[in-house]
Amino acid sequence: MSAKFDLSQLPNQPLWFAPGQPREPLQGQVQADVVIVGAGYTGLWTAYYLLKSDPSLRVVLLEKREVGFGASGRNGGWASAIFPISLQRVAQLYSHAAALHLQAAMNETVDEIGRVLAQEGVEADYAKQGFLSLARSKPQMERARAAVQASTRFGLPDQWRVLDAAEAAGHVGAHGTLGGLYTEHCALIHPGKLVRGLAALVERMGAKIFEQSAVNQMAPGVVHTAHGSVHAGMTVRATEAFTSQQPGQSRFVIPLYSLVLATEPLPRDLLASLNLDHRMAFNDMRHLRVYGQVTAEGRLVFGGRGAPYNWGSRMSDEADLVDSIHGKIHDTLVEFFPALRDARITHRWGGALGVARDWCPTVSIDRDQRMAWAGNYVGDGVATSNLAGRLLRNFILQRDEAINTLPLVNHRSPSWEHEPLRWLGINSGLAAASLSDIEERYTHKPSRTAQLLEKLTGAH
Repeated sequence: MSAKFDLSQLPNQPLWFAPGQPREPLQGQVQADVVIVGAGYTGLWTAYYLLKSDPSLRVVLLEKREVGFGASGRNGGWASAIFPISLQRVAQLYSHAAALHLQAAMNETVDEIGRVLAQEGVEADYAKQGFLSLARSKPQMERARAAVQASTRFGLPDQWRVLDAAEAAGHVGAHGTLGGLYTEHCALIHPGKLVRGLAALVERMGAKIFEQSAVNQMAPGVVHTAHGSVHAGMTVRATEAFTSQQPGQSRFVIPLYSLVLATEPLPRDLLASLNLDHRMAFNDMRHLRVYGQVTAEGRLVFGGRGAPYNWGSRMSDEADLVDSIHGKIHDTLVEFFPALRDARITHRWGGALGVARDWCPTVSIDRDQRMAWAGNYVGDGVATSNLAGRLLRNFILQRDEAINTLPLVNHRSPSWEHEPLRWLGINSGLAAASLSDIEERYTHKPSRTAQLLEKLTGAH
């Protein structure tokens, strides 16, 4: 029986999910100071920082399904200082100083998450051991060296470090490793433990969370569900990719799916033989992104992009599973670690991440409409959502802090094109990223297609 056949029999079951006591849905009218739509990382971090600053606030969170149902419970567990667009692009849009400020804030955010979890007693398997992007081809090794050179020229000589073949393979024993690119500014977490831990924490602090409470209308000062409403001085929209399903928001953000596999707990001697007996995040420098980590219980979690964009930004539970893409992710896992060819895959799942037209996240407020929002994290939201929560707290409580001037504050992205241009453009971009990796495999030279794609999107 082939691995791909086995994978197709697995249900959509994120490793991170765990059964819990369901929360009641909203019924009737509720009064609040702040109502937050979405009980994922952004909404929960916002609630935490608001209540930490002012315990008297009445904070209500409305969740369409259950806490952590979206990307917060489906991601790969990296709390990294990576920003979706390059610092060079940030400098072009804003300024060089703004880009440096942004990177410093992202670095500090990785530590802030660990500090809060330790202070509040939230156990989420947080481990800050950094992130290693392996170079497994000559073009990838050239990109690793170029990244450090560019970072140094930009004014960040310590952000990244090039590793030679022996040093890189000593950290992650992937097949064909020629070197790597390392940064200390990344931690691993258990996404489910984090989102559930934050939810329990804010409830102890006084917040009220209503599940199974889909919002069907947002207006200044009031949010409506099928069976109730919340009247509040400020509404926070924290719905990430699901924003695309709301009236008038179909071109604000699009959902792109990332798919993930998890192995059974692996023997410690096997992990040691592969230099995986640690909690360092890793991938390689291919253009169509993959990502991996070993969990606290010794499972290899390995995921990647490549799932097609669905016409009209359609989202469904069925989109979480794409047999061909899950199969390719397994092939890549085995390509990295041939010794894991027969390791049993116990979980597979997928989830949508939110992408703005210029790939840039935003944290914004409109005081006239009494509305604030954050998102469009492009898959880098585990850490960025914490930063967003602090910014939203500052906006709502009118606190003056240095982070309030960061480039993502009140950033306005262009709207996505109408269909069919949107469908054609996005899926062409995904195909181009995949073809770029094939091009480099055969030519052993940096892909011109990838260089053009990076110029068009600003992503990296």
